[in-house]
Amino acid sequence: MADFTVYDETNAPEAARPQLEAAKKRMGFVTTLNGVMAESPELLAGYNALAEQFGRSSLPMRAKHVVWITASVDNGCEYCVAAHSTMALRSKVPAEVVEALRAGKRLDDPSLEAVRRFTQLIVSGRGWVEDAEVEAFLDAGYTRRHVMDVILGVGMKTLSNYTNHIAHTPLDPAWADQRWSTM
Repeated sequence: MADFTVYDETNAPEAARPQLEAAKKRMGFVTTLNGVMAESPELLAGYNALAEQFGRSSLPMRAKHVVWITASVDNGCEYCVAAHSTMALRSKVPAEVVEALRAGKRLDDPSLEAVRRFTQLIVSGRGWVEDAEVEAFLDAGYTRRHVMDVILGVGMKTLSNYTNHIAHTPLDPAWADQRWSTM
C-alpha cells in the first residue's frame, strides 16, 4: 500500500498552504482529506472550488446533503459518509433521513427521495441515466439547472471518494461519532 502524507498548513507543499489555511479558518481544523489532497495543490484547489460552487448551487441545502451522502454511500467512501452524516445532522437534517441515506434506503420525503434516486442513478450509471429517469426528477419539481447541480455535487464527491479510497485517509475525530463501514 502506498503511504500518503496527511499535510497541514505548516508542512504542506507551498502551493497548497493557502488552501489549507483557508480550510482551517472555515472548518476550525484541517481535515485529513484536505491534508491528503495537499499532495497535489491542484487537486486540493479543484476540490475546494467545486465545493464552493456546489454550495452556491440552486439545490436546497437538505438536497445538497442528500447528494453528498448518497454519492459517498454508492461509492463506498467510509470517510465521506461519516463526514457528511455529521455535517447533515449539524445542519438539522432529521436523523431518520441521515440513517436512511447511510443504509441506501428510500426516503419518506418525496422531494428528497427524488434527489436520492437521481444521484444514485448518476453514480451507479457513471452518468448514463435514462431519459425517463431525468423526466421523473423534473416531474418531482426540479429543474434542468438542478440536474446540472446534482452532476456538480457528484463530481465533487467523486474527487474526494476516490482520493480516500486510494490514500486510505484516516477519519478525523470530528466525524468519529458517525463512523460508517461498507461491511
